[in-house]
Amino acid sequence: MTVRYTGYTQSAAAKHCPVPKLPTKAIGSVKSHEEVVDAIRMLNTLQTNASYLEQVKRERGDPQAQLEAMQGFLERSGLKVEDLDRLNIIHVTGTKGKGSACAFTECILRNYGLKTGFYSSPHLVQVRERIRINGQPISKDLFSKYFWLVYNRLEETKDPAHASMPAYFRFLTIMAFHVFLQEKVDLAVVEVGIGGTYDCTNIIRAPVVCGVSSLGIDHTSILGDTMEKIAWQKGGIFKPGVPAFTVAQPERPLEVLRERAQERECPLYLCPELDDFEEGCRALELGLAGAHQRSNAALALQLARTWLQRCGCPGLGELKEVPPSTELLGRPVPLAPAFQLTDAMIQGLRDTEWLGRTQVLSHGPVTWYLDGAHTTSSIQACVRWFRQTALNQDKPHDGSEVRVLLFNATGDRDTAALLKLLVPCHFDYAVFCPNFTEVSVANNADQQNFNVTLENALTRCLENQRTWTRLLEEKVGQDPWLPSPLRVGGLLQPAPTRGSLLLVPPAPRPLNSPALVFPCLAQALRWVAQGRDPQLAAPTASGAQPHPAASSGAVLLREAAAVRVLVTGSLHLVGGALRLLEPALSQ
Repeated sequence: MTVRYTGYTQSAAAKHCPVPKLPTKAIGSVKSHEEVVDAIRMLNTLQTNASYLEQVKRERGDPQAQLEAMQGFLERSGLKVEDLDRLNIIHVTGTKGKGSACAFTECILRNYGLKTGFYSSPHLVQVRERIRINGQPISKDLFSKYFWLVYNRLEETKDPAHASMPAYFRFLTIMAFHVFLQEKVDLAVVEVGIGGTYDCTNIIRAPVVCGVSSLGIDHTSILGDTMEKIAWQKGGIFKPGVPAFTVAQPERPLEVLRERAQERECPLYLCPELDDFEEGCRALELGLAGAHQRSNAALALQLARTWLQRCGCPGLGELKEVPPSTELLGRPVPLAPAFQLTDAMIQGLRDTEWLGRTQVLSHGPVTWYLDGAHTTSSIQACVRWFRQTALNQDKPHDGSEVRVLLFNATGDRDTAALLKLLVPCHFDYAVFCPNFTEVSVANNADQQNFNVTLENALTRCLENQRTWTRLLEEKVGQDPWLPSPLRVGGLLQPAPTRGSLLLVPPAPRPLNSPALVFPCLAQALRWVAQGRDPQLAAPTASGAQPHPAASSGAVLLREAAAVRVLVTGSLHLVGGALRLLEPALSQ
């Protein structure tokens, strides 16, 4: 039995608990910035804690329990699983590129005049980025309105025998569904959080079409330590009778995807290369840089076209197919045909924006190259993009150019493997810091992370510094043509006196690495820019005891005609950097 309430379907279970009245601040327009910050701070209290981790471990072996828990939260919020069918969902998973594929897909369909919803993670600068309408983060008004609507319903319907609130990502997923339904979007592009089978977005039971971007090794503690195990998890989003598309994959993972598709009675197709769409016409222009984005764009074209066909978009007309290339015929996974692109598709690919992915910011003599790559495959793609893009930049007349790596990695990732891939870029300095924009993030609710302490994050940075030193020592021994690294090193830490810094050198080594560790992003960026970026203040020397290595590096950075900085290893690191380098994004 269901009853209607303000545009939602309310389950019988929720009906017996009165729907709470929204707080005054959530009705009408938001009166001040502080009010939306209050909502975000309340949201942050739902971040994963030890008890929730234990709950996840218990549920992981029983996917039914995992999805039933999510379904229970959804119903307590006033929605039923069947309500999600009305969202015309495009559901996308993968290890790398799934966010970019979603962004291409959403932009293509928006160019058809459709009202689009887009749910993705993580956010870079503001949490509102995760829930988008027509390509833009929802407004502060809408965020506050729907946050308190969902929060109060869950608070009033809590069961003492179960967790009273879903964790952070589950809550935002439920909130996104409310936003998209109430704001009446024509479609919703939903990016999987982690994996697929056990991901809370997999409560979706009838998407219009599914997609799997490139697979790789990531989140091994949750998804498994082989490509086959990870492919099994990703294939968990396949649904009976719902077409699914994937890009070129290694043979065994592709075979696992095929088996999962057969098991779930899902028609699975392999996307043709973007080259097949360009035959007889000029090369397609992509809004996202990097050769690796071509497979993401090819996936997006298939997802968008299938959605348009299945949902009967008025005025679409016939999409002419191009015969598949013969060398791919007969594969275990059939090849989807290429087709003649419409103007809306071409424009959508060109207009796509996705912050923090192969993004370049030119700030005077300092150029920032931002890419949230965090797997071995994505770091390899990042290195190719950086080297090609940096080479294409105008060279300074006097030849004085300094290259800097700004790096951090989180979770269970093999940072030594990632850093090894970055050595060939010949950085003059490597800078390591946590993802925190400031040592204290109390005044920055969007960037708060209660799951990582500053001490643990700095310990990880010091490990990365030692790894970089070792990798350079090995490289110098192997390659006599490699320039000798600049001998700098140290750790910047808060000194006993408030607001000052103390630079503590690492233990002596046969060859010091060109590496520095800073306690936060703001200090790292200021040191790199040396007052030459108009968005960043000059580093303060007041109360500091600078190590000679940092001082000599500062001189080189101040005098270089061009400073090129690659920021990578973590989307959270890139997000923090964007917050400082592009203040308008925080408005």
